[in-house]
This record gives sequence, C-alpha cells and structure tokens, in this order.
Amino acid sequence: MVEDQQIDAATGVAFKGHEWDGIRELDNPLPRWWLWTFYATIAFAIGYCIAYPAIPYLHSASAGTLDWTSRGQLGAEMAAAETARAGVRAALARTPIEAIPANSPLMHAAVEGGKAAFKVNCVQCHGAGAAGAKGYPNLNDDDWLWGGSLAAVHQTIDRGIRFPGDDATRVSQMPAFGRDGLLKSAEIQDVVSYVRTISHQESASVSARRGMAVFAANCAICHGQDAKGGRQFGAPNLTDPIWLYGGDRDTLTATVTNARQGVMPAWHDRLDPVTVKMLAAYVHSLGGGE
Repeated sequence: MVEDQQIDAATGVAFKGHEWDGIRELDNPLPRWWLWTFYATIAFAIGYCIAYPAIPYLHSASAGTLDWTSRGQLGAEMAAAETARAGVRAALARTPIEAIPANSPLMHAAVEGGKAAFKVNCVQCHGAGAAGAKGYPNLNDDDWLWGGSLAAVHQTIDRGIRFPGDDATRVSQMPAFGRDGLLKSAEIQDVVSYVRTISHQESASVSARRGMAVFAANCAICHGQDAKGGRQFGAPNLTDPIWLYGGDRDTLTATVTNARQGVMPAWHDRLDPVTVKMLAAYVHSLGGGE
C-alpha cells in the first residue's frame, strides 16, 4: 500500500501522504462552518466590488453602483461642518475685534478656531507651544514690541512686520551703527556694556558709564531715556531679561553693529478676515496679552 493510502489506526482516517519530523497529517475535511464562512467572504468581496469603487483600470477605477467615494464623503462632512460654523463665523465677521471678549461664547469659539489656525500657519516659526525661538518672539510672555492688546495683535498678524509689498505693514529700522560707520568699535562696546548693566547682566563699570552717554545720543530716541522701549517704533525694552536674538555680549555687539530686520508675513492676503481675527484671539489668550 502506498503512503497516501495508509489509514491511521486510532481514528480510521487516511493520511495525506506527507510527513515532517515524524508528524503525519490526516486527511480530515474542512469544517462546514469554515467553508461557508469562506464562501460568504467571496460573495461579500464580489458584492463590494460591484457596489463600491474597487476595480482598477488603466487610468481610473470602477465607480461602483452606489456612486460612493471617500473623497465625496469627506467633502460632504466638511460642508456640513462649515455650515455648522457659519453662524459663528458670521458673528465674528460683524463683531469688531475689540468687542469680541465681551461675548464669552464668541470669544471661546474664536480662541478654539485660532488655535487650529495657529497649528497650520504659525508653529513653523513660533513653535507648537508659541514659545518662539531666536529671532521669533515668545507669544506667551508679556513683552510686546508693537503692543499686546487684542487690536494691536490683530494689526500685527493682519499686516505683518516689514512685509514687502504691504503699505500698511509695521515698519521700524534700527541703524547698523557699526556697519554704516555711525559708531566706532569702542563706542559699540561701551553701549553694549551699558545695556548689559541696565538689564542686570553686568555690574556697573567705566565702560557702561561711557555707554550711557552713547545710548542717550544715539538710542534713546527709539528705546526711550529709560531704555524701556517704544512700541510706536517696535523698539524693545532693554531693561528686562527677555531678548529676541540674545542678550550676551557677542549677540548684542552683532545687533548694534549690523542691526536686525526680521520679517513677519502679512496674513490678510493669505487668510480670510475671520481666521485672522481668530488667530489674534488665540495669541491674545496665551497669557501674554494685555
């Protein structure tokens, strides 16, 4: 008798005819429930291919008898969400930016919408937590170059900072005192000593005393005689520990020598007015707003 015709004495079932490491397989039939389940999946797959887009062609795919697509479903859901938001957006559109906080539900909606818009448009520079980086302001503190009121924040976002091609953008220009020969190297070091002294990074020195006179003659017109800044010029407060580019001697020397001309985009031509309002509300809500 050949191998595949041998019968297992214990069960009376024929062997399949192959062996592995002493283990031989019996020729038992598949369970009926398993077979019917398998047949049902085949029927389901055929029905699915008929009802839904599933069969690939050379340049497209079958449309399906239900005329359903995931893109169509997404579009319908987004349209429904937009319809649900339409009332809030209409209220934001007709409400002046300064009046939004008086309407608590509207302000909440604006902050939540602005939070989403911030994640898409602003985190690249200001970071996910809006803590900023070198050259990009921290939006959580209370140090504002141009003002931290809701209206001021809105103006900054709407029109940007030194944004080319926008006549209403915020503009300030610090002279390059070293590069343009306005101050000598020794005078720059003296004024740096003075700034580091009034910001409590250095002790008073002869250099800082000389720098006070240099500062009064060249810098106070924008930063103020008390060096606490001037928002009409976008001039920072030099007496606190908050620095946009850094307060160490090397960085301050580079700033005074070559100046800084950072640029922020004007968002009014990239985002709709309601989204700009929502962004302003969110930034203002972070804790540093005034």
